[in-house]
Amino acid sequence: MVKIAPSVLSADFGILAEQVGEVSPEADWLHVDVMDAHFVPNLTVGPPVIESLRRHTELFLDCHLMMTDPGKYLEAFKHSGADGCTVHVEVGQTAELIAQMRDLDLKVGLAANPDTPFDLVAPYLDRVDLLLCMTVFPGFGGQEFMADVMAKVAMARSEIDRRGLSVELQVDGGVDEKTAPMAARAGATVFVAGTAIFHCPPSWEAARRIRHAAQAASGVERLERESGR
Repeated sequence: MVKIAPSVLSADFGILAEQVGEVSPEADWLHVDVMDAHFVPNLTVGPPVIESLRRHTELFLDCHLMMTDPGKYLEAFKHSGADGCTVHVEVGQTAELIAQMRDLDLKVGLAANPDTPFDLVAPYLDRVDLLLCMTVFPGFGGQEFMADVMAKVAMARSEIDRRGLSVELQVDGGVDEKTAPMAARAGATVFVAGTAIFHCPPSWEAARRIRHAAQAASGVERLERESGR
């Protein structure tokens, strides 16, 4: 099932509640990019913004923690209203961070940068709720989709299916109605889009176009996979 997760990093923060309300009819989740200016060369939002968002929406708040030391802040994100947090395998202490998120009753996500091999995340697939394959190098919105990452998405989809796991497979970076079908055919289920939604008003209509494009490609991919069994 295709899920659309608009990234509020691309929204107008001066009217954030209004923009969230506008896109909500076509959003399944809201994606919140948290950057610490250390793990990535940018600084964005923290728990206070999550708390503000929580007062204005009941959507699942999907917090992508691009941070060198996310463990110090997981409890704060939980208390601010986050539903799930995604940490990067590149920062290390992956098993400990997964356990900490479970203890906090957060949905557990694990992210991998475009040049991070699938082998580094594969051992944790049975412990997470979501695997995020970055389709750009994290740090800034508006980057070009990296189609080469689709090989890793396809490997993840194959392994998730082979092991019968209930793991969402997310892509983030350069996702729009043209690139979403590529990711859907590779097996992605959650599509994060920022610029392609909030910079293409009305945002709900842009989100709907991405959903329809991904759904069409996902249906074809599923039929092809089933026919090959």
